[in-house]
Amino acid sequence: MRRPEEVSVRVGVRQALQGVNRQLDTVVARTPEHRDRYVDLLRVLAISVVVIWHWALSILYWSDDRWVMPNPIHAVPGGWAATWLLQIVTVFFIVGGYANSAAWWAAQRDGNGLRGYVSARVRRLMIPIAVFLAAWAAFDLLMQLLVPGYPGVLTYGIILFTPLWFIAAYVWVVLLTPLTATAHAHARWLTLGALAAVVILADVGRFAGGVEALAWLNTALVWVLVHQFGYFYRDGTLDRLGRWGAVALVAAAVAVLAVLTSLEPYPRSMVTTVGQERSNILPTTVTIAVVAVLQLGVIMLVRAPVTRWLRRGRVWKVVVAGNAVILTVFLWHMTALLVVLAVLRALDVELLTEPTAAWWLQRPLWVLAPALVLIPLVAIFARFETAGRVTGRGRSRSS
Repeated sequence: MRRPEEVSVRVGVRQALQGVNRQLDTVVARTPEHRDRYVDLLRVLAISVVVIWHWALSILYWSDDRWVMPNPIHAVPGGWAATWLLQIVTVFFIVGGYANSAAWWAAQRDGNGLRGYVSARVRRLMIPIAVFLAAWAAFDLLMQLLVPGYPGVLTYGIILFTPLWFIAAYVWVVLLTPLTATAHAHARWLTLGALAAVVILADVGRFAGGVEALAWLNTALVWVLVHQFGYFYRDGTLDRLGRWGAVALVAAAVAVLAVLTSLEPYPRSMVTTVGQERSNILPTTVTIAVVAVLQLGVIMLVRAPVTRWLRRGRVWKVVVAGNAVILTVFLWHMTALLVVLAVLRALDVELLTEPTAAWWLQRPLWVLAPALVLIPLVAIFARFETAGRVTGRGRSRSS
């Protein structure tokens, strides 16, 4: 016989899930016809690939009192080619350009101005981030007080915070949007050309001139350039290219990447790989902008059929649910992984340190186990992301 408190918990969980389901149904039913659902899907897809890559396509093991997570690309023949599509952070920035441009011009239209735009966009990012950092700071302090010799999360779990560089880069382009969106409105091709020229020249100065400080200039500017591509999506320029224009983008980008990665400064992989002296992603090189062009071409090639698919209620409901908690998932997915690693270490389970056949066969488990941990984390912390995101008309305030 179940205890009364157990029954009460089960009833409470069921009612909470039913409430969430009703809210999602309301948002789905009230989705405006003009909303670009494909953009929402791309956002979910980008973060999902990042999460799964971190969980399943990293070789996780304990080394020198900390967890490390190199990827197996170096051991996969031709694996570098997959990174030209799977280094998908660029897609998030393209989508960000679309959404931030929409938010900026909406703020102008509604009379909220610069302060209103910055307050809304930055607050939406910073509250979940602040909660994440505060929770980990509190846990770390408690462990230091209770566990003698506790080394601190920055020693054993630095992998937890490494992906946050992406958030810093995104906040940077959000803050620049009033400037970059206005420049695009007045001189879109000149603005794009100027940004591209500076990015190219910075790489030339870094690799040919030996000015290493330019690496960090490009780490800032490449993401601005990729974010700018989202403006061309939103203003319809990419639509006007048509199918053959999209094919041309893909072909041109592949050709440029082939040339660039044949040069000594540029690794073929778009993710940091064992044995590489340099990385294309951090510090960021011009190749990442070219990868974004390649991905834009692919995005536009499949846009029409995927958009029709998103008209299905159940499919769109999944996308709406994913978008509602996307930042929470990104912030906490490494915590979920760290919990799994801690349990395995406590059980003295030896992890494989090479991408053997056995390692590959384990990959589904490395998606499932962290996902089971992430679900309650999202249930607890998603409220800090979703609060105030939905208006009384059932639609989000901005994309």
